[in-house]
Amino acid sequence: MHALRRRRAALKTVAAAIGMVAAYVAAPVPLAHALSGNAPAPDPDALSPQQTAAFRAWFVRIVDQQLRRGPTPRWTQRDCAGLVRFAANEALKPHDARWLRANGMSGAADASRLPPELQLSAAQRTLTNRWTQLDGSIGAYASAIALVQRNSRFVSKDVNQALPGDLLFFDQGDDQHLMIWLDRYIAYHTGTVTPTDTGLRAVAVSELMQWKDSRWQPLDGNPNFVGVFRLDFLTP
Repeated sequence: MHALRRRRAALKTVAAAIGMVAAYVAAPVPLAHALSGNAPAPDPDALSPQQTAAFRAWFVRIVDQQLRRGPTPRWTQRDCAGLVRFAANEALKPHDARWLRANGMSGAADASRLPPELQLSAAQRTLTNRWTQLDGSIGAYASAIALVQRNSRFVSKDVNQALPGDLLFFDQGDDQHLMIWLDRYIAYHTGTVTPTDTGLRAVAVSELMQWKDSRWQPLDGNPNFVGVFRLDFLTP
C-alpha cells in the first residue's frame, strides 16, 4: 500500500515536471531577446574591409540623395525596409555614367565627391537583391524583421557602437521599424506616402535620444529599442 502511494506521488512529480518543461518550451521568446542573440553564418561573399568602407560611403550617399532630392521613381517599395534594400542594392551596383545620370549625380560638383568603387568579384555582384526572407527563401524582398533577423548581425544596444549604414531596429509589438544610422543624423521612412509627403525623415541623433515619444529613443533602457544591427555581408 505504501509502495503504491509512493509510486503515485512520484508519477505526479514527473507529470508536473513535464508540464513545466512543456510550458517553458511553448512560451514565446521575446522578439528583442531572439534578435539580439542572432548569429548568422558568415557570408562567403562578404565584402573586404576596403569594400565595406566604399559600400558604407555609397549607401549613405544614396540615402542622403533620397532625402535631399526626393525619392527616385526607381525606388518603388516605399517603407523603412524598402529604403534599406534600395540603398544597399544601389550601393552594390557599378556606378558608371548611366547610373550617375539616373541618380542625379552626374554633375561636376557631385563627381568630385564620389566614393571609390567597390571593385566586386563576380560572386559578390550577386549580393544585389539577394535577401533572405523569414522562411529561408532568397529574393528581392525582405521585411524589416527579416532584414535584421536573417540578413544582419546584432552589434549592440549602445548606439555609440554604430557605424554609417548600420540599422537601428525598434519593436513596437505589432509593428517593427528600421532607422538608418548616418553618423551625424538618422534617416527613416514612415511607411506612409501622400501627394504632399514622401514619408522620408531625418533627425539629429541628439534629438532622437530625447524624443517625446520615448518608445523611439535608441537607449539601452528602452524595451522597444532592440539595438544596432549590421548587414552580415559587411566586414567588420
